[in-house]
Amino acid sequence: LLSAIPYLGTTIVQWIWGGFAVDNATLTRFFSFHFLLPFILSAMVMIHLLFLHQTGSNNPLGLNSNIDKMPFHPFFSFKDILGFLIMLMSITLLTLINPYLLGDPDNF
Repeated sequence: LLSAIPYLGTTIVQWIWGGFAVDNATLTRFFSFHFLLPFILSAMVMIHLLFLHQTGSNNPLGLNSNIDKMPFHPFFSFKDILGFLIMLMSITLLTLINPYLLGDPDNF
């Protein structure tokens, strides 16, 4: 897909591949990108939430809406932690009770 970009496509592909063909350098770059991407996305989400709760969301009507606001920390943090724990417990129970349920039959 990147090679379809006019003028710069082949240069970008060679830079990402680390040469003229897919090699060990390409696999190393893709593995490290695959490892770092969740941490980068998590940091961006945290920064977004920080800015959103410091400044508040956009109000295009210009009306005072401070009446309907709730504090984020005790209410939404508890709700998110509870949802995370329920999902974690359900996945843990699934893997402890029937560990091969979601496995591919070709692995046996």
